[in-house]
Amino acid sequence: MSVEGQKDRLFSESASCCGVSFPAPTPQSFSFNSPQGMCEACNGLGRRMSVAPELVAPDESKSIDEGAILSWGPDVSKKTGWAGFRYQMLVGMGVPVDTALRKLSKKQRQMLFWGTGERKYKLTWKGRSGQGSWEATWEGVVPRMERRFAQTKSEKERERCTQFMSETSCSACSGGRLRAESAAVQVGGVSLVELSSYTVAQASAFFEQLSLQGASAQIAIEVLKEIRSRLAFLGAIGLGYLSLDRTGPSLSGGESQRIRLASQVGSELTGVTYVLDEPSIGLHQRDNRRLLDTLLEMRDIGNTVVAVEHDEETIACADYVVDFGPGAGVQGGNVIFAGSPRELLLCQASLTGAYLSGRRSITRAGPLRKPEKWLRISGARQHNLKNLNVDIPLGVLSAVTGVSGAGKSTLINEILYPALAKLYHQAETRVGLHDAIVGTEHLDKVINIDQKPIGRTPRSNPVTYIKVFDDIRAFFAALPLAKTRGYAQSRFSFNVKGGRCESCQGDGVRQIEMHFLADVYVPCEACRGRRFNAATLEVQYKGKSIADVLDLTVREASELFAAHPRIVAPLRLLSEVGLDYLGLGQPSPTLSGGEAQRIKLARELSRKATGRTLYILDEPTTGLHFEDVVQLLGVLQRLVDAGNSVIVIEHHLDVIRAADWIIDLGPEGGPDGGRLLVAGPPEQVAREAASHTGRFLQSKLQPPPPPAKAAKAAKASRSRRSLVASELS
Repeated sequence: MSVEGQKDRLFSESASCCGVSFPAPTPQSFSFNSPQGMCEACNGLGRRMSVAPELVAPDESKSIDEGAILSWGPDVSKKTGWAGFRYQMLVGMGVPVDTALRKLSKKQRQMLFWGTGERKYKLTWKGRSGQGSWEATWEGVVPRMERRFAQTKSEKERERCTQFMSETSCSACSGGRLRAESAAVQVGGVSLVELSSYTVAQASAFFEQLSLQGASAQIAIEVLKEIRSRLAFLGAIGLGYLSLDRTGPSLSGGESQRIRLASQVGSELTGVTYVLDEPSIGLHQRDNRRLLDTLLEMRDIGNTVVAVEHDEETIACADYVVDFGPGAGVQGGNVIFAGSPRELLLCQASLTGAYLSGRRSITRAGPLRKPEKWLRISGARQHNLKNLNVDIPLGVLSAVTGVSGAGKSTLINEILYPALAKLYHQAETRVGLHDAIVGTEHLDKVINIDQKPIGRTPRSNPVTYIKVFDDIRAFFAALPLAKTRGYAQSRFSFNVKGGRCESCQGDGVRQIEMHFLADVYVPCEACRGRRFNAATLEVQYKGKSIADVLDLTVREASELFAAHPRIVAPLRLLSEVGLDYLGLGQPSPTLSGGEAQRIKLARELSRKATGRTLYILDEPTTGLHFEDVVQLLGVLQRLVDAGNSVIVIEHHLDVIRAADWIIDLGPEGGPDGGRLLVAGPPEQVAREAASHTGRFLQSKLQPPPPPAKAAKAAKASRSRRSLVASELS
């Protein structure tokens, strides 16, 4: 009933107003993995594959007639056929075809790449059968290619379009992943999309300060307790710099493992055995203590924690240590020691104990090198980098350091390496935001030696990767029996018909598909895993067939081919990088990341050195024992001695101490990082009060004790050893 002088107001039980209706909110409404909450345009991914103008026209110094638009192909300058119609429309739009793209006006570029809407242009044609005209619209380079990509059924056409496409933020949700109705809901004045962009530290502060009233406060008690405890744990183990919307593939192995650990700690289970493989990966020494405190807390509430680890501090904190050895690969597999860390220090048979006790140490070889040439990165501002100007010395071993999330990988892997790869090798990679890189004339090549697998199938192995298997096959083809039978080099390849076992096609195993379970690999019944047929295996050298050679370790093969320099030289390089225990035919998927990285180093050492190469390694000590680190440093120093430059992104203090130059970023991770704290020799970094790296580096730079004190310490060590021995007996 209306009141005179007042307007009627309508109310509804449904959440709708002004023609807009909102569905009833449910937990699924705020999940980008649910159809109820995801953005329909990008299916909750936040990103879409779209045509990138910078890939369509990478060289803006060219004109359209000179082939600036790569997707148009080589006939771009023709004035006949479809190219002629395109030319007529460009003239009609006022877009010059003989002017460099960078000189076009903003309006001309907009029309060229994004079209002119419904505006029509008159096109004429003339042929033997007559002439005519019609009108057509200009769709634009980008929309036309995206339409063709969506509509075509030709796989070849899709592949052609894909080379001009890249992932970009979804235009509908601006990368937020949620539909508009869900993104509009706020708690404490913040939407879920905004909250997801916070770092762990920022989100933790937000929930600590969040104040709810009435029923909302009662409802959220338990929920807030869980949120706060899990965020606090993530911060405690050094992940406070991660943003909540960080994608899984962008996380390092160590970050992923610590996040999974956070989910377990939050559950507060007891009586559980946790197995962690290298939990300290990617962790700065400052944050390592936090992780160890967490592991000890898990132990104290009634759980068992088993960690496979090489970190010195982690081993020292353990209650019980099991040390394997004495060597690696076929030279290992024995339990050398089992007991407390203190007893491990006295075990003479243990390499681990030798390094922990100081009987062995990782030292730098020779004096510090003084750089003479430099690279300068100006205005680096990708991600959290604060417009940095960084000088990188050449001809030396440089270490880029800082706490996790300080910006190390962004500076080197997202700016420096892509920019140099694009310059020297014409790589089609995106380069992080920066102004310029000066000094590139001092180099002619850049190589990123990462820990990615050297192959993803059992056919790939160490000797095929370093190319020495070609020489081994050529050697077998030159043996008398092979010559008599007319065997060529291809006869001794498990990838080519003729010499391989056709039952398994040279794999040595057969793949059994288990449908709903993981596939099972079983040895081939015909060749019993030997890969070759019987006739090929009859050709032998010193009683070894080609299959027997693939079963040898690097050390054994070096002895077998000692009289053949062409074969033994690459094998010795594998030995020098500490891989003499590997089998020549060991499948690549079974190699660790550290082993794959050292195989790549051996391959680089086998090439003729130009002395103008920059090598980049990210966390090369991952998964390496102290003894392996010594061998790795020897290889890196050898590369530098040949005149090359080496950059390592590293947390291992022994590697940092061995560097000629250190670039330390920080002071913290995420938004609080991205600044250059100090750059210089290790001694200079150790004196920098604001540097976490410098603080821990000080202990590594302490001079060795005088001979008198060293003798006294050795005597005390022998006394402790006798005491422990008597207790054990």
